[in-house]
Amino acid sequence: MGVQTGFSFLQIFSTSWEMFTVLFLIVGMGQISNYVVAFILGSEILGKSVRIIFSTLGVCIFFAIGYMLLPLFAYFIRDWRMLLLALTLPGVLCVPLWWFIPESPRWLISQGRFEEAEQIIRKAAEKNGIPAPAVIFDPTEVKDMKARQQQQGMLLDLFRTPNIAIITVMSLLLWMITSIGYFSLSLSTPNLHGNVYLNCFLSALTEVPACIIAWLLLRTFPRRYSISGTLFLGGGIILFIQLVPPDLHILSVTLVMLGKFGVTSAFSMLYVYTAELYPTVVRNMAVGAASMSSRVGSIIAPYFVYLDSEIENTPTK
Repeated sequence: MGVQTGFSFLQIFSTSWEMFTVLFLIVGMGQISNYVVAFILGSEILGKSVRIIFSTLGVCIFFAIGYMLLPLFAYFIRDWRMLLLALTLPGVLCVPLWWFIPESPRWLISQGRFEEAEQIIRKAAEKNGIPAPAVIFDPTEVKDMKARQQQQGMLLDLFRTPNIAIITVMSLLLWMITSIGYFSLSLSTPNLHGNVYLNCFLSALTEVPACIIAWLLLRTFPRRYSISGTLFLGGGIILFIQLVPPDLHILSVTLVMLGKFGVTSAFSMLYVYTAELYPTVVRNMAVGAASMSSRVGSIIAPYFVYLDSEIENTPTK
């Protein structure tokens, strides 16, 4: 959050396009890093009963709310420096969270820091009105785990066995493909018929019911069926747009939003599914690697939008 907020503030004073883009690169690194780590931290702190709610209705819906605020800010603040300032200031509001959000006990345990983990667990039990047991960590098990000095997870651990390697490769591909669809639809809103600010707002608004559906699907159906079903829904609707006559603008925009609905549902479930597939010691690394693959998809996505505009502008004989 410090990197994202600090360098975003420096962007306001950019004196050239090159300076702006270099700072924007660092802002992007901070943004996606804190997004992934915040997701992992919340998943490891919260109990099983609310973990899925946090991952879908919590993280994703609040992302959608921020997304909806963006076109509203941009509509009323037309100067780019003032707009950047308005988008940077909310980051300062996160400073007090340092004293309210504890470290992940799961991570502390994986690092052999049992005393700190026990303090956090006891404090959580006290706040929740639950009597903590006299002994949380068995001394014999603690001594044994400390003696083994549990190793730090490495990137190679994601490919150490054939089974986990297949899971990792498939996860990377799935994140990349889903990201291409999500960002292509998000970035193409200026090309849609109608007001660009309204289209951007509607694109963000569709993510709210998409996250609610994702939460309901994760509670009811297996992960694989839920993700594949929403991806087929989004992809099928987007393919159907090609059959809509050019003059039916409202229908086209509606189908685009429905396609975005399906892709967004799948995207929000990917975080939960990927985090559940890996143990604590490599979970942050696995979700980070998958998110990196997603960033490759987001880099490619604008060229799909550009390709579409090139096709539309190509003269026909």
